[in-house]
Amino acid sequence: MKRIIIHWTAGTGSPNSVDLEHYHYLVDEKGRVYSGRFKPEDNENCNDGKYAQHTGGGNTGSIGIAACGMLGFSGINNVGDYPLTKVQCERLFKLAADLSAKYNIPITATTVMTHYEFGLRNPNTSSAGKVDIVCLPPYPYIDKNKTGDFIRAKVRWYRQYSAL
Repeated sequence: MKRIIIHWTAGTGSPNSVDLEHYHYLVDEKGRVYSGRFKPEDNENCNDGKYAQHTGGGNTGSIGIAACGMLGFSGINNVGDYPLTKVQCERLFKLAADLSAKYNIPITATTVMTHYEFGLRNPNTSSAGKVDIVCLPPYPYIDKNKTGDFIRAKVRWYRQYSAL
């Protein structure tokens, strides 16, 4: 595995059957972690159709994790009916840290990123224009273009200071 791509589901605060098909791991609004249908290793080779399809143009070698929520998001000033919670975000950051340690993935802007950042870097994929993750409701002071940097700082902290 070469990278971790972080999403929100654009759904409610709990995973549904579609979410479980598309992400390797999901974190609900209370911070509980759910395993998706596919293991990260299923995304080593995406030619067989048996893999988590979380990032158009970027599934191969990528672990997809998601925070459940943000249904109705229509912009930073309207985060919808199921905004991400602080406990959920922190658990998502710790999950990314644990996975980066387990799979020996360095924490850089090209190896731990949001779906939004992937789309910016890969404008000729179906991920271009995706809005997850452009804001974190528990941290409203973070600039849209700094959200990925904030997440990576949190992931580094959890990797350094918490055990697997």
